[in-house]
Amino acid sequence: MNQNDDDTDWMIEDVAQPAGEARADGATAAAASPPWRVLIVDDDVDVHVVTKFSLSNACFQGRRLSFLHAYSGEEALNVLRNTPDIALVLLDVIMETSDAGLHVAREIRDTLHNSLVRIVLRTGQPGQALEHSIILDYDINDFWCKTDLTTRKLFTTVISSLRAYSGQDEANQRAAVLQAELDAARKMLAAVDRHAVIATLDAHGRFAAVNDKFCAVFQFSREELVGADPRLLHAPPYPTDQLADALKALKEGEAWTDVITTWRRDGQEVRLRITVTPDGDGAIIVGSVLQALKKPL
Repeated sequence: MNQNDDDTDWMIEDVAQPAGEARADGATAAAASPPWRVLIVDDDVDVHVVTKFSLSNACFQGRRLSFLHAYSGEEALNVLRNTPDIALVLLDVIMETSDAGLHVAREIRDTLHNSLVRIVLRTGQPGQALEHSIILDYDINDFWCKTDLTTRKLFTTVISSLRAYSGQDEANQRAAVLQAELDAARKMLAAVDRHAVIATLDAHGRFAAVNDKFCAVFQFSREELVGADPRLLHAPPYPTDQLADALKALKEGEAWTDVITTWRRDGQEVRLRITVTPDGDGAIIVGSVLQALKKPL
């Protein structure tokens, strides 16, 4: 790596605070966010020293850098296995073997299943054809020849990698929250599905879908119900006031709840407390059985 830049003062993003001194936002240095973990992988000790010195003042999003060191591909993989929050790997291509770094890059993605960490390959033996092949064949984020990687370029590469890592990490966290909410909703729906009759009406007022509980209560198969008119379960006339209230609520886009009387296949009367909710051009019906009485003769 080239150190021909005049100085590294330009790399300081935030002025360092003395330990325990209050920050502008009222937080203290002790309560600051943890540093970004950067793993340097190279069999040359001097590369570790120079890299760490070049980035010693770097700061991104108010967080400094913390360096971990590995001197072989196998050592790098062990560090990655035991340290899941590494944000960036500065990875030498040629170490114990001529392709040790490439093996590490592939293991990170395929074996450790770590798609989040940013991987920047560095090599002391550049070759244009080889570089193009590596970029195409390996899931890496950047590739540099050490002689071209000045302190300024190294800083730019590291910060852009941390920015990408941070954005992806935030996206993953949001996705995890949404997945947890989705799982909770599915569990709740499964519980409702076991204890309530549920049906969906299409734009023509016919059954578009029914759950197993609906079929069991009314003694019709799903094939018999889907596409059928709800009058299959309740022949007109409907209670005038009740029907008017239901139609008015649905027309205004509001849910309607009341107790209705229906009949199942064998003629037994079934009373339900239902809620009908507009859903596009159709509606969703969710009901609970209140009682089932023999239809009077």
